[in-house]
Amino acid sequence: MSAIPPETLHDGYKRFKGGRFRVEQAHYADLAEGQTPHTLVIACSDSRVDPAAIFDAAPGELFVVRNVANLVPPKDQGGGLHGVSAALEFAVKVLKVKGVLVMGHGDCGGVKACATGLAGVPSDYLGPWLKTMDPARAEAEAEVGTSEASKLAPHLELVSIKHSLERLKQFGFVRDAIEERGLELHGARFSIHDGVLEWLGSDGEFSAV
Repeated sequence: MSAIPPETLHDGYKRFKGGRFRVEQAHYADLAEGQTPHTLVIACSDSRVDPAAIFDAAPGELFVVRNVANLVPPKDQGGGLHGVSAALEFAVKVLKVKGVLVMGHGDCGGVKACATGLAGVPSDYLGPWLKTMDPARAEAEAEVGTSEASKLAPHLELVSIKHSLERLKQFGFVRDAIEERGLELHGARFSIHDGVLEWLGSDGEFSAV
């Protein structure tokens, strides 16, 4: 364990402290009293896809949980540790966010691995996690009409978002929040190479914002 931060992180912190924090110090002082984010974003851990940057959000506006392939796992109250489910519960029941957004992205490595069949994927944690996409993969393959990964993966990115949105409704507190205070569920995909954001409409189709 290193006693000092790596140079890249140290230099970044110094820029933040002397720049954005200094300019927005009063805002950070207000945030120290509590947070009231309007949206929970379930996004991918991919370093190229930062929800706060994509939505130009100020600190305190988004409650973000990130994982490989932006998945919502099935509801499970077993003995495991459920990081995404815990974040979801906190955001909906305690913070009372107005919406939950599942945001995927183009060229997702996790989705590509699932489309390829998880060959060579580490099996202790990553493989079982990505197998959550198996039902979405089967649906996407039927719709695309091929198992060729290069053609399957882009469609699987979209279908997986829809499946995650459906799994959100497995949680009773999510259903209650939808019925009692109008919690909104959203799906979107961000394209890294051209910056296009596709939003899931009420017709079940994705279209560019």
